[in-house]
Amino acid sequence: MHFAGAEIAQQPFDAFERLGQICAAGEVRDAQLLAGVRVTKREEALRRFGRRGRTRMREAERHERETGQKLPPTLPGTIKERHDVLSPWDKSNPARIVYQLRGLAQALCPHRQPRMTGWRFSVVCFGAMLVALGRVHAADAVADALSARVTDLRAGREVRVEGERIASRKLIPDFYAQRGFRPAWTRPAQTKALLALVEQSSRHGLDPGDYHVAALRRLADAPAAASADAVAEAELLRTDALVRLAYHLYFGKANPRELYPDWNFTRSLGTIDPVQAVEEIVAADRLADAVERYAPHIEPYRQLREALARYRAIEVMDGWPELPSGPKLERGSEGPRVEILRKRLTATGDLRAVGAAAPAQLDEVLETAVRHFQARHGLEVDGVVGRQTLEAMNVTVAERIDQLRVNLDRLRWVAQDLVGDYLLVDVAGFSARLDLDGRLAWSSRAVVGRPYRKTPVFRATMEYVVLNPTWTIPPTILREDVLPKLAKDPGYLADHHMQLVDAQGHQVDASRVEWSRYPKEGFPYQIVQAPGSDNPLGRLKFLLPNRYSVYLHDTPTARLFSAPQRAFSSGCIRLEAPLALAELLLDDPVRWSAPAIDIALAAGTTRTLPVKKQVPVLFLYFTAEADADGTVHFRRDLYGRDPRVLAALRAPFRFSPVDERR
Repeated sequence: MHFAGAEIAQQPFDAFERLGQICAAGEVRDAQLLAGVRVTKREEALRRFGRRGRTRMREAERHERETGQKLPPTLPGTIKERHDVLSPWDKSNPARIVYQLRGLAQALCPHRQPRMTGWRFSVVCFGAMLVALGRVHAADAVADALSARVTDLRAGREVRVEGERIASRKLIPDFYAQRGFRPAWTRPAQTKALLALVEQSSRHGLDPGDYHVAALRRLADAPAAASADAVAEAELLRTDALVRLAYHLYFGKANPRELYPDWNFTRSLGTIDPVQAVEEIVAADRLADAVERYAPHIEPYRQLREALARYRAIEVMDGWPELPSGPKLERGSEGPRVEILRKRLTATGDLRAVGAAAPAQLDEVLETAVRHFQARHGLEVDGVVGRQTLEAMNVTVAERIDQLRVNLDRLRWVAQDLVGDYLLVDVAGFSARLDLDGRLAWSSRAVVGRPYRKTPVFRATMEYVVLNPTWTIPPTILREDVLPKLAKDPGYLADHHMQLVDAQGHQVDASRVEWSRYPKEGFPYQIVQAPGSDNPLGRLKFLLPNRYSVYLHDTPTARLFSAPQRAFSSGCIRLEAPLALAELLLDDPVRWSAPAIDIALAAGTTRTLPVKKQVPVLFLYFTAEADADGTVHFRRDLYGRDPRVLAALRAPFRFSPVDERR
């Protein structure tokens, strides 16, 4: 006799086990799960449509004939009706359990009842009762073990599993409390997927060790946990690994607020409910897809991940050879160093490998490869391997991988802000770009702050365009540059079309000022330069109120844009193509087309115009990026900021505060 998918005479325990599982689950999930039991029309109607099954079955068949579409397999009320048959178990009343088992058997296999009377049915019921009770008691033991550890976490006591610290002291307790301390990791495919995700976290530039990878491997290789304590500990370890990984994918590992005290970019969960998010992830059919939702889904991040994969592949192939120092290599150079140069450039794809024997000298093809390397490393593109090019070539593949990891984390910091319309100033890349409606609308080379007058990293909102701006000399430039010159040459102001004004904006006679007193004492005036061809702001200025007094502007010294390294300003951003940007931001083709702006500029009158597109302006710092065609660009770490980010990536895991949900 078959019951619950097993031959009772030969495999009674398996039958009891299966029936016990169904009883403990509290509902009939699908009668067809019971292998070996013929499903009749009546049973199918009951399964799909509840007590009114036959009527609803006929309606469903007629609906399918007329429309070609099936009705949903479960209609409102069906689950409740099943639950009425299999109501919650009363563990203290064995007689009621037997009664419910009989009801279960009738619900599942009505056509078997004549053969399920007497001692056979009693054996089945009694055995299933024992199995179910054992499972209930085991579940209670696991719940108790989980509850005890959650209590320790809430109390601030350290909880370790397999030597690994459980870091999530709030989310894990909230998660298990909400689910009544039921285990979450009950499917083998689910635990395998988690281990695979953790092992593959290195593809994001992260360290699998932060997510208990060694302990998860030991769990995967060990027999199934026998004790409630072991089950509870495995639960905590896996959930903590998941929470840690999702947290790093969403916010990054390094805390930017520790690197930039005035960091004002978005660092919030938004509308995400953390407990619900974890519940949805562990319940997902594809765990990898559910977790990857929390990684940045922006093209720069995807492209940089692909670059990381390529450079890790180069590392597996032993990287590239070091080019010995010596005289510069240029067109026509020969010798062993040229052969090493060829191998070096072939390794990174700057030079395509050829089957024929390579020339012994630095020929045109190799020179072109040198130029390509120089262009993507922000060097002067001259085809000559001099000191700076040699230094860039001898940076190891491991160092380049670290550079890619650092910049992947930087992208995770700001991924929530890199959506919609925004103007991005890449300080280390000496460039600016405007994205509108998800597409590049404008880009320009830029001049940024010198290393001793750094351009800050921050976010602001574009508000005004100023035509023919005056220049009020900033306090730092005034104190360090202008006042010392005025102390030596009182005629400096007149020579540079500058005026001295007081706090009320009234002009002050500079000849009556005792310049030798400054900068020893506080300077009570401002110095303003009138619009003109020698005004450092050029003809256009873009205002975005911020605490640093940093803005974007035109410049009369256009020659600076031809330099590969363009750190010449005192912190503000000079743009090579400001006119096109002004036209896009004003967004008024009738009144402020490019010709109309030119006419207003030619008039020489200072005008302040509110912009229609008040886009966020993001001042960021990236030392590596990848193009859509796969070309990887590395920049010099202008302000020496990479080492601190790398140190944070290598540090032990810890959570950092995030903002309240929006």
